[in-house]
Amino acid sequence: MKKSTLFILFTLTCIVLGTAQNAQKNDKEHVTTINALIQKYTYSRENKDTSLLQSILTADVDQLVSSGEWRIGVDMATKGMMQSSGGNPGERTVAIDKIRFLNSESAIVDTRYEIRNTDGTKRKMWSTFIVVFENNTWKITAIRNMLPAK
Repeated sequence: MKKSTLFILFTLTCIVLGTAQNAQKNDKEHVTTINALIQKYTYSRENKDTSLLQSILTADVDQLVSSGEWRIGVDMATKGMMQSSGGNPGERTVAIDKIRFLNSESAIVDTRYEIRNTDGTKRKMWSTFIVVFENNTWKITAIRNMLPAK
């Protein structure tokens, strides 16, 4: 092989490896940021922090809750979440099971959602969050809460 061909192959290999390492680094950073986003969601619900909650939701967020109610838009979703937190007191835990990236700007986040009621009983559910990378930050654009069938 000519030296120029070897140089081109070497250069292309370095570019491919460098790109792959950056993609892995970015994926890890996004996973960490999405984990923090879901924790902010849980914190905002627990502490009834509407300002924080609204800052992590997109304007057109929609939520389908386990009762079948749809909450469309950030105002309706925030109001419903605050009413739900007040009407269902207890400690909320949202634990991420998996994150599946659809592309570089959207992901599906499957979680186990548990409310430890004040009487000691537990309400175990599933929640799926659709998150999007908007204005250089991850935000929640959809939430689906489900009660598992027995």
